[in-house]
Amino acid sequence: MPFELMSDAFAPGEPIPPQYTCDGDDVSPPLQWTDPPPGTQSLALIMDDPDAPVGTWVHWVVYAIPADARGLDESLPPDAELPDGSRHGRNSWRRNDYGGPCPPRGTHRYVFKLYALDMTLDLRAGATKKQLLQAMEGHILAQAELMGTYQRR
Repeated sequence: MPFELMSDAFAPGEPIPPQYTCDGDDVSPPLQWTDPPPGTQSLALIMDDPDAPVGTWVHWVVYAIPADARGLDESLPPDAELPDGSRHGRNSWRRNDYGGPCPPRGTHRYVFKLYALDMTLDLRAGATKKQLLQAMEGHILAQAELMGTYQRR
């Protein structure tokens, strides 16, 4: 069975509801995924906007997600470390939490990438996307992706 990432809030390629954006409550959307491959020790998630005018804008970084997790709840607290041991990394706003879509103009794509890893990363809360990607190098067993769009009215 393929490793897949999905959300009850929006379908792949469809608009992300305003409640998950800067025009709404700016809370993280609920995410679910299928079983990761055997040998998975932890998971990591990166959400970014490749259409940002200044280059890719990082909206959310979460890692050290337990291997037995099958989703992230809606409206995760902005704590550096979550009750299950997951850690928030630093986004482009220099915050360790979720920052929802807030494009200056036009429709932007928001890509959620979930990585199944063969180890639990020894990174403190607040790691950047770059630091996370470096730490994951050579340890990615599988990757799943979900893309949503958003345009401000």
